[in-house]
Amino acid sequence: MLFTISSFAADTVTSTSSTVSGTTTVDRTPSTASAPSVVVNNQDVCSFAASAAIQTQVLGIAGGTAIRDLNCERLKLSRALYRMGMKVGAIAMLCQDARIFQAMEMAGTPCPYYGKIGIDAAKLWAENPEKRPDYEKWVKENVKDEEYITDEGAFGIFSVFLILLLL
Repeated sequence: MLFTISSFAADTVTSTSSTVSGTTTVDRTPSTASAPSVVVNNQDVCSFAASAAIQTQVLGIAGGTAIRDLNCERLKLSRALYRMGMKVGAIAMLCQDARIFQAMEMAGTPCPYYGKIGIDAAKLWAENPEKRPDYEKWVKENVKDEEYITDEGAFGIFSVFLILLLL
């Protein structure tokens, strides 16, 4: 940089010139965290890749994983059982999914229950609802949560009223 300072008087002109030089060093390391590539080469694999990375000025973290698709596995296993002639086994594999269990029930063809099919299976599912894949939903729809007042509860309520009357 060049700076020039000039001053003017009536008869005299004075001029001063100076050069200023310097270097500026910026110590900034580029970000280094990059998400790793997780390769799932085979198209017949029931998993998918996920990776992520985050970088700050001080710390960088990166990671990746392969996530299993359990529904895809169920479909492939069912298809394999069906191809081997195990039709009831293929249906039983699919019936582990609550949506298919409910669809089969709505269609009037209940899922197999330990080798039993048809009406026999329907009776066993009715006797053992806790084994259904949709058990939580079934409980909400079919179990009435009624409050019963027992003799002990009635005595407690009667006692409270009696005390209030005496006051």
